[in-house]
Amino acid sequence: MSIQFSIVVATFNRRDTLEEVLPTLLEQTFPAESYEILLCDAGSTDGTRELVESLARPNLIFLPGADSGRGGARNRGIREARGEIVLFTDADILADPDLVACHARAHAQNPGDAVVGCEIQVSSFAQYLEFRQNPQAHARHKPTRRFLPWHYFLTGNASVRRQTLLDVGLFDESFTGYGHEDLELGYRLLQRGLKIHYCPQAINYHWHPVPFDEQCRKMLLAGRSTVRFYRKHKDLTIPLRMGMNPLSLGIHALLPQDGVIMTWLTGLATRYRLAREIVLQHHYVTGIKEAWRE
Repeated sequence: MSIQFSIVVATFNRRDTLEEVLPTLLEQTFPAESYEILLCDAGSTDGTRELVESLARPNLIFLPGADSGRGGARNRGIREARGEIVLFTDADILADPDLVACHARAHAQNPGDAVVGCEIQVSSFAQYLEFRQNPQAHARHKPTRRFLPWHYFLTGNASVRRQTLLDVGLFDESFTGYGHEDLELGYRLLQRGLKIHYCPQAINYHWHPVPFDEQCRKMLLAGRSTVRFYRKHKDLTIPLRMGMNPLSLGIHALLPQDGVIMTWLTGLATRYRLAREIVLQHHYVTGIKEAWRE
């Protein structure tokens, strides 16, 4: 039986989460001989290769490589893929057993288009077990939603025909920091005339315990990537979709990063969600302002 799906997973030193993630990808209801898992490694030194070798599964393939960013790692997977359809996920995302089967059904019903599944955020393995009992209660989108705009083309749970990815030009590897290489690809897919279909049954769980200071750093880099995204396409809908609007920029301009208010909010961020969201948004806007001045 030929390979129908290639699951592309970019990773760097994530053996800790891969020990839980890879079994969920290997134990799919979709026939094992009809899909492959391409683990695109960016030079891990934590025993990731040894983990793959210990699992010893014919459809789990380790692709070593240098650190070329997430876009570069995924592009390597796309080029090596044997499947007609490429399904993207990440090294810290636990798959539902029907994930691949649901993507396959969605593509059969909507040939030629892109599919985005239901990615649910969990903060611990225990919460993952809890949320599995009623996943739609924790979903970002309503299950009745049919189509998504480009800024929801998130590669934790998205699939596209391999030839379409090659035709549109793959991921832009100039997004070397953090964020938006997937959204920018989604933008180009829609510009090409594709639709992004939402498949609520294609579920996975983003288990992503990240220290708050690391979240702030990533938001700063994401802000910089937003400017790169806009400068590439010169489309005013991009900054509006991405939070780069005059009101948001103006409000955060009044809050110096090392000022009394931001210092106070940062101290509250680990306990209060609103404080955390304000601080993260402030770092995002700071990244936008820094990149815009360059």
